[in-house]
Amino acid sequence: MKYIRYGSVFFAVAGVFFAGALWYGGGTLHKTVSIKNSTTTTPGEMQEKNDGGARLAHNPLTGTLCDEGDMRPFAVMLAADKVARPLYGIAQADIVVEMPALTNGITRYMGIFACEHTEEIGSIRSARHDFLPFAKSFDAIYAHWGGSYLALDALKTKELDAIDALPNPYNAFYRRNDRLAPHNGFTSFTRLKEAAQKLGYRMEGKAAGYPRISDEAVLSTNQNIAVGYPFPYNADFSYTYTTNSYVRSRGGEKEIDAATQKQVEVKNVIIMRAASRQISPDYNDVEVENEGEATLYRNGEMKKGRWKKEGERYVFSDEGGQALGLVAGKTWISVVQPDQKVEFTLK
Repeated sequence: MKYIRYGSVFFAVAGVFFAGALWYGGGTLHKTVSIKNSTTTTPGEMQEKNDGGARLAHNPLTGTLCDEGDMRPFAVMLAADKVARPLYGIAQADIVVEMPALTNGITRYMGIFACEHTEEIGSIRSARHDFLPFAKSFDAIYAHWGGSYLALDALKTKELDAIDALPNPYNAFYRRNDRLAPHNGFTSFTRLKEAAQKLGYRMEGKAAGYPRISDEAVLSTNQNIAVGYPFPYNADFSYTYTTNSYVRSRGGEKEIDAATQKQVEVKNVIIMRAASRQISPDYNDVEVENEGEATLYRNGEMKKGRWKKEGERYVFSDEGGQALGLVAGKTWISVVQPDQKVEFTLK
């Protein structure tokens, strides 16, 4: 197997190339075929009813129509601890943000729930200040179980609507009796929605959408993206061109949703590089409020570029400064340290 390195991103090619020429330039892996131009979908007022009578609305975070898609989403902190696997609701989140909770160590997740009104979400973990800018960028109501002193101090400013399991307003959270604490904290979309309404939070969503491109495989070959978090938090996103989607594994095991028994499957994988420094034995600080290198995978192609926090939202652009489009559907964002390896392999 031959490995080729581009900056901090590796890809490997095994065996003989498939029919058709491959070339790499400007940070993108291409096949010499005609590709539709990227198009931008602007969130509109389009609404309709499904067969069950539910009100469908455009969701700017997925680019799809879904039940109450124009409502504010919930950003829920989730555990990456091996003992907490399998997680409930992880495959139903519209966006997941993952980053180190300790430098060179365990990661943590924040699931963004909007389109699927998930019946059980957990296990829920504490707030970390690094995730708060992401929650705000998605205009989400933040759900957590306590938190670090940095996160709790930031939440005291009331700049971000939040629901904390420690005071547990309106029974938004509960503990399961079949799991040991602290891995038995759970909630549901309905519980969070009811608590948010009673707390008087704004429920109408105002999140900005992303440019969208067509859902069309660029390369007729399967692929793998290996994200080099330390074991057992290392992740793989395996791409199948026939479904044009990426399924996730962690520590060599499929990332399964305990509620649905389905593997996590997304349309977009975004790698963000950001420095992490340890500020105490229990907490680190990830620099996610500036800008840095980014790599976007969708439609079976790799696009190198940059991420940047502009105002309250994160934008992703190619090396020429043009906005990168996402395929409509779910997205996984992995924030990695500058020295962590990401390996792209053609199968």
